[in-house]
Amino acid sequence: MLKNMKVILIFSFIFFSYVGFSQGCSDAGFCTMGAMKPAQDFNKKVPIKLRSVGLTLYEGKSNTSPIIRAGIVDFGLIIAGEYDLQVKVPYMRIDGNFASTSGLGDISLSLTKNLKSNPTYNIMGTLGAKIPTNRSDLRPTDRQSVLPMYYQTSLGTFDFIAGATFINKEWMISAGYQQPIIHINENTFEPTEDKWSWYEGGMSYVREHDASILLKRGADVMMRLERNFRMSRLNFSLGLLPIYRITKDQILNENDEYEKLDGTTGLALSGLAGVNYKFNVFSSIQFIYGHRITDRKVNPDGLTRKHVINLSYNYNF
Repeated sequence: MLKNMKVILIFSFIFFSYVGFSQGCSDAGFCTMGAMKPAQDFNKKVPIKLRSVGLTLYEGKSNTSPIIRAGIVDFGLIIAGEYDLQVKVPYMRIDGNFASTSGLGDISLSLTKNLKSNPTYNIMGTLGAKIPTNRSDLRPTDRQSVLPMYYQTSLGTFDFIAGATFINKEWMISAGYQQPIIHINENTFEPTEDKWSWYEGGMSYVREHDASILLKRGADVMMRLERNFRMSRLNFSLGLLPIYRITKDQILNENDEYEKLDGTTGLALSGLAGVNYKFNVFSSIQFIYGHRITDRKVNPDGLTRKHVINLSYNYNF
């Protein structure tokens, strides 16, 4: 039975990998960093591994036409026996009505420490950062019009991340904070006739994208409430992921002054379902589906998703 299950899961991994690259978390990625990553193991009998590497295939459907896909390499290293260093490097591909773009995405760094541990629960804390890989100013081939943020592979900000997690056999409760601290965003998207008259799809589609002229993104707080149903090798999880933008996004207006945008604060809420299977103490596979329940009215940052799919393979050594 276990051999059959292993064959089925490996086949599923290969199949979804093919779909993800051949067919083409309303968040900035911080809710999968460090202590805040979903569906974590809780087994006091499994020895701690010093290193880990993972590959994640991600697909997200935006509010407009773009479909965002990424292959994410995730490295982990235990430092001094108590600090977990995590590095995530994504490669992005985005396909939409305007154009297709691709390139290295923003790099995530985090350091996690187990703050309290006993046989029934753990409490962990994380500090981290996100590092931009470009200035969010990608354009269609042979055009001067900068694409909206949904098409950009980078947010164009250096971000500070902090978070904490309580986890036991059944529940995981996480909280996190993300603050952009340095803006190098040079996106100049504006849905006007003079800049987009060349687009044959019409201005109605252009206006579905919010202006993002030299965008300054607001700060976010998040929570993750997750219920796990653990078996010896298999774990099912159900959860909610609310992310609240607490400060307004800002763009440069026609007077060359930054203007705070109404509708950019508020709640983005997603429902999550996942399954994790451990082949052995070294390797595991994980599938997570997230679906939007509600989002903010105005989204110049291009982060809102109708749904997201994550398929990951992790190896500890």
